[in-house]
Amino acid sequence: MLYADCGEHRRTCEEDRVSEYNPAMQKAHLADVESDVHGLISKRTAELDGVAVTEVTFGVGAKWSNDLKDYAGTDLCQLPHVALVLAGTLAVRMTDGSEERFSAGDVMLLPPGHDAWSEGDEACTFVEFSRGNDYYGS
Repeated sequence: MLYADCGEHRRTCEEDRVSEYNPAMQKAHLADVESDVHGLISKRTAELDGVAVTEVTFGVGAKWSNDLKDYAGTDLCQLPHVALVLAGTLAVRMTDGSEERFSAGDVMLLPPGHDAWSEGDEACTFVEFSRGNDYYGS
């Protein structure tokens, strides 16, 4: 068993990790959060203690490089994303040219350096989880 050095007391690593989180339950309702809209892409972010939960919708025809590039000030999205796709399909192209499609029920992890767009005739909605403020200014 691994222990953390905490002065006079020794705790397991699991006990140490648990102490990093707020012990109180927290709740937010994404539908109550005002949308931040850029072209055909919208997002709603609920901030919990140290974790941001963001619902992102790429409307039909939305593309990051068309709708968010100027706002972000970069050619490609430079943020990492960990998300669960709820509806539609999101196509992603990385800097190296590799592509992947993520559809409802898929969990995605995207490293920085990508473009993304909705595919088909349905908007793509996903819920993303991040520590701290991983987004461009609000």
